Parts: sequence; C-alpha cells; structure tokens
Amino acid sequence: MRLALVRHPDSQGQAAAGVEVELAWPTRATLALTYVVSGDVSGLLLPPPAPSARTDELWRHTCLEAFVGEVGKPGYCEINLAPSGQWAAYRFSAYREAMRPALEVADPGITLVAAADHFTLSGRLSFESAPDLAPAAVWRLALTAVIEQTDGAKSYWALAHPPGRADFHHDAGFTHLITAAERA
Repeated sequence: MRLALVRHPDSQGQAAAGVEVELAWPTRATLALTYVVSGDVSGLLLPPPAPSARTDELWRHTCLEAFVGEVGKPGYCEINLAPSGQWAAYRFSAYREAMRPALEVADPGITLVAAADHFTLSGRLSFESAPDLAPAAVWRLALTAVIEQTDGAKSYWALAHPPGRADFHHDAGFTHLITAAERA
C-alpha cells in the first residue's frame, strides 16, 4: 500500500516535491517502510553514511518517521530513520509524555538509494516485543518526514497536519488504521 504525505503550509524550500511511503507487513509484527522523496535531490541535505546506531535528535535534519500506537490507548512509539543509516526509537505514555528509549525496537537496517530526481529510504521495524501494541488490536499509524535543503530550509510532511504549526505527535496525524488481519 502506498500513501502520499502532505506538505505543511509553513514549510520552506521547494527542492522536495513530494513524499510517498510504501507499507508492507512481512510478518504480523514487522512493518516494512519505503519512503520515496521526489524532487531536486541535489538541493537536499542528505547526511553522509554513518554506522547504524541509535542516535538522538535526528529530526533536526532530514529524517523520515513513523509513529505507531494502539487504537483507544494514548501511548505510542516513535521511530526516526535518517539517510545516514542512523536511527532512533522512543516510547511515549501519551501525547509527548514520559519519553523513553524503545529498547524493544531493533536496528531497522536502513538502506538508501539516491538518484537525481528522488531518493528512496527503506527500513524494517519489528514490534514483536512492544508491550503496548497487542497483536490482535487495531493499530494507528502516523507517517512523517522532515526534509532539509542544502540552504537550511526545511519542509514538513505528514499524512495529515493539525491546525497551526507542524506537530507530528498530534493525534490528528494518526490517520491510517491497520487491523490485525491486514498485518497477517
């Protein structure tokens, strides 16, 4: 399934023309994500390759993200995937509350392929041991992207945006629902 992200109206820069995300469920608890960012890739700031490692504050630069929670529960997991190969995973008990590392999420094995008019970033997220995502429950998903240009301008992309400034944690962004049957 492919979903298109929407650019936030306060975004700056025009190098990124669009962001789409391909979703697949190789196993009931593994989400495979492939982000395709189209536009003038030479105008985008893509960090150089780095060893795959948990790294904080990736969202300050080009970063592709997924937020996953169980419908009816306030908690959620945030995953950050950087073109460098670095990544992060956090758990929240509610909207921006009690942030802590999601140690149960393993290295997503990020791959990056860049061309002149697009780049593709892929990763696999295992939620097998996620304590707050029941296998039989319906999960809610928010997909987002921060795209930085070489001149420092940033654009913000999401499935949906709340009114006001870009806020990827806001409940308004959790628009895609996934049933247990779809994850099978």
